[in-house]
Amino acid sequence: MNEFDIPIFKKIYELYKDFYLCLQNFPRQHRYSLGSKCDELITEILASIVAASQLPKFGKLPHLEAASVKVNLLRINFRLAQEIKAMDTKRYLAFQATLDEVGKMLGGWIKMAKTNN
Repeated sequence: MNEFDIPIFKKIYELYKDFYLCLQNFPRQHRYSLGSKCDELITEILASIVAASQLPKFGKLPHLEAASVKVNLLRINFRLAQEIKAMDTKRYLAFQATLDEVGKMLGGWIKMAKTNN
């Protein structure tokens, strides 16, 4: 099993594809600031997940915790995007639901990594 087969990677990857399409509709004044920050956070989450998936059990925790922090920052940025009308409410709710799932998956993985250390 490689890092691209794990469910959390697939979820975040799908979120990234959906957000990339959403970004095309961001107002120009927000696309290159808030939109770019969201894009950056998603790619950093993906990078942390890939790194964690390739490390032995004792090395996973820092990457998983970093991903968890970035998921929370992404939630904040998505909320801001919705509040300033850069993102519609329907899309915002869908993204938040995905982030809820990702958060639960990360939480479980973090718990497992802590018990294995």
